Amino acid sequence: MSQKFFIDPDITKAETLPADFYRDPEVFDLIREKVFNRTWQWIGSKDLLPQQEGVYPLTLLDGFMKEPLLLTKDGTDEIRCLSNVCTHRANILAHQPAKSKSIICAYHGRRFDLEGKFVSMPEFDEAENFPRPCDSLHKYPLKDWRDFLFVSPNPAFDIQEVVEIMEKHVGFMPIEDFKFEPTLSKDYLVNAHWALYCDNYLEGFHIPFVHKDLNNVLDYGSYTTILYDHCNVQVGYSKGGEEVFDLPEGHVDYGKQVGAYYYWVFPNMMFNFYPWGLSINIVKPITKDKTKVSFLTYVYDETKIGSGAGALLDKVEREDEFVVEGVHQGLMSSAYTTGRFSPKREKGVHHFHGLLAKYIG
Repeated sequence: MSQKFFIDPDITKAETLPADFYRDPEVFDLIREKVFNRTWQWIGSKDLLPQQEGVYPLTLLDGFMKEPLLLTKDGTDEIRCLSNVCTHRANILAHQPAKSKSIICAYHGRRFDLEGKFVSMPEFDEAENFPRPCDSLHKYPLKDWRDFLFVSPNPAFDIQEVVEIMEKHVGFMPIEDFKFEPTLSKDYLVNAHWALYCDNYLEGFHIPFVHKDLNNVLDYGSYTTILYDHCNVQVGYSKGGEEVFDLPEGHVDYGKQVGAYYYWVFPNMMFNFYPWGLSINIVKPITKDKTKVSFLTYVYDETKIGSGAGALLDKVEREDEFVVEGVHQGLMSSAYTTGRFSPKREKGVHHFHGLLAKYIG
């Protein structure tokens, strides 16, 4: 790729990523290697492995990264994330969640313990310098935060930095007690580049124009974006009369009418906290023209669902999809190259574009 991307750190001078960023299939492939391979992904909760000893296979961003992972838990109750690929001939080790005391390859019988350590292998008595450390399964960095699990193939930053930032605002909530609600969770297919969906999420600029109902409950004039190294938070203040957080004394926003905390974690994760609980949105690239967005709902107080900033989430999502798909179509035009940022309202988008340019560069 001959083209280099640069985002001026001064938002008052900066231009957005050019249209080629979203159109070029070579750039899309480079994003997989340079961005997603070096950042963190939310993969679920500890409920994936309820048994004392067992395995749980999954594919990291299936259809995009195709990284076969294996969660394991032994008698110590510690969850590990291992490669789900046998170190002999690269066979997939586990295809279904199962209760198990070890990992055995069904191809040639190589055996590993639940920590991923090589245990035995038939017909290898004459092999020299065997087993080697690399004959054990590769172990991936795994973070457990409030029973939520994050993993990264090769992280360029510490997810603990993000966790501490989220704890600053929502640490008072019993997040580990939130209950997953499948009836309020679903996937959406968006005919647009994945980064455009994030662009839209990262600014409240469009709220008065696109989300009339949401604009009726949020105080647009007070809408605030706070930037950090690899994440940011948008604070949605209520106009009054709507459900807001019962913030404890000593909280950074104590005394304020906060209706929502919208966290974005680079590059594609959103954690939206409301008085009723949490909506997690994972943006999953499929192709440069198609994206899947998974909405996962965790309920804390079901009596508050349906009011405030956390109401009508499906309607808000459909409205977002309409404008994001419109932008994607517009970027195909030969008449458009790049745009400018609103210094007041698009700090989050500028931050995102700067990180993308940095990682790809």
